[in-house]
Amino acid sequence: MPAETPARNVRAPASGSVTRVGLISDTHGWLDPRAIAALEREEPLAAIVHAGDIGGDPQVLYELGAIAPLTAVLGNCDAPIPGFDLPALASLVVADKRIAVIHDLASLGPIPAGVDIIVRGHSHIPGVQWRDGVLVANPGSATQRRNQPSCTVGVLEFGPNGDVEVRIVALDDLGARVR
Repeated sequence: MPAETPARNVRAPASGSVTRVGLISDTHGWLDPRAIAALEREEPLAAIVHAGDIGGDPQVLYELGAIAPLTAVLGNCDAPIPGFDLPALASLVVADKRIAVIHDLASLGPIPAGVDIIVRGHSHIPGVQWRDGVLVANPGSATQRRNQPSCTVGVLEFGPNGDVEVRIVALDDLGARVR
């Protein structure tokens, strides 16, 4: 299991409202403007999580960090990114839920104690599943759909009653890809 960075607490909105975290992965050096639009329309976001394979361009991280506080990890295709000291495993706490972030779930090993949610990438396949009582969310790829119907991002929502929901946003629903 990779070494984990200390958990960062994310300030949530006022009590009684929904807290949202943007989820993105596998950008591979390019940030589709539709991904930015999808995340910006969810504002205010408490945080954005990038689950790796960022690509060598630090601009991806700067653009995401301009929307909301960013937590990101390195993926299997990533080399160190100038100006960023990114770990293989990171964690943050949002709405009293501990979120672990890793690129490839297979490299995690046993789920660390106290983790409520895992955000992962690598497969380019969006999905949500439960593993040993932990919610595992994969936002898919924001730039390389491979055999999927669309490139995607995700939104993790924490309701005022403690309920958690993951929505997958198909970028093709926001218009044609321009690149």
